[in-house]
Amino acid sequence: MSSRVYGMLILIVAGVTNASFTLPMKYARKWAWENIWLAWTVVALILFPTVTALITVPHLAMVYNSETLKTLLEVCAFGAGWGVAQVLFGLAVDLIGIALTFSVVLGTSAAVGTLVPMILLHGDRLLSRAGLAVFAAVALVLTGVLLCAAAGRMRERAIASGADSQGKASLGLILAILCGLGASFVNFGVAFGTPLIVVARSLGASPLNATNAVWLPLMLSGAIPNALYCAFLLKTNRTASRYSDGHSHWALAFVMGACWFGSTLLYGLAAVELGSWGPVIGWPLFMSLIVITASMLGMLTGEWTNAGSRPMRIQWTGVLFLVLAVFVLAGSSRYLQ
Repeated sequence: MSSRVYGMLILIVAGVTNASFTLPMKYARKWAWENIWLAWTVVALILFPTVTALITVPHLAMVYNSETLKTLLEVCAFGAGWGVAQVLFGLAVDLIGIALTFSVVLGTSAAVGTLVPMILLHGDRLLSRAGLAVFAAVALVLTGVLLCAAAGRMRERAIASGADSQGKASLGLILAILCGLGASFVNFGVAFGTPLIVVARSLGASPLNATNAVWLPLMLSGAIPNALYCAFLLKTNRTASRYSDGHSHWALAFVMGACWFGSTLLYGLAAVELGSWGPVIGWPLFMSLIVITASMLGMLTGEWTNAGSRPMRIQWTGVLFLVLAVFVLAGSSRYLQ
């Protein structure tokens, strides 16, 4: 099996796992959103990245000391930007609903997170077969998420007890777009944190584990905005006392963290297996698989009950476009060098 085929298979597992990480939240009924999200932040963005990097990357401190401060600061800045995006995601969900927020965020993230690395890292091959295939796939992704967004909006209107005001809808869309821009910073961190990966390999880290040297500063920086926002909500809503109830919910947060960080590790591994074009074709494929899986899980868990047949048809049409994008991206790998 070639490394590119192996990378594609890893991406499929990563997308399915990432789309599933929020399912345990449905069972954390004794905690408010900020309780479970803060617990997830501690587990997924602090505990797992720290332990994983310390175990799998030899001479970790030397890796960071050997690389320029500029590279490390860039990775941290991308992580902080991504962390702010997660806060905006929560606000957008409150305004325009989960379905529409996910579609807008992932569509924006897929487009920006793909095109920016391709232009900056492979600008000389924009009109090559690989470059044109990526452009076609991004167009399919955007078409798919727009259809999913339309279906999601119709679903929210059919299920909600009252329609959102135009002002709230407009603000929610703006926040979702900003979130999509910030969400792509994770991909930027991997793309521009390559020098850390190279140093980690030179100091004994395996190709499988070298990317963990990037995830640690990226995730720790992303944890800061999430923790601050959750702390603000805990104080404002007076929900900190809920931690005394539902002790089993920490296990749910652990499962959430394991699924999310596990999918992140798998994406990093797949990006490496796909070579220098990994962040270019891997990111839209990752985003597409998340939307496809999240759509299927949403339907299986009853989120589309009473939404009507038309939103369902539009949703499945959008998913079809995303599936086509997956095949285009998979086929484009034969042209990569």
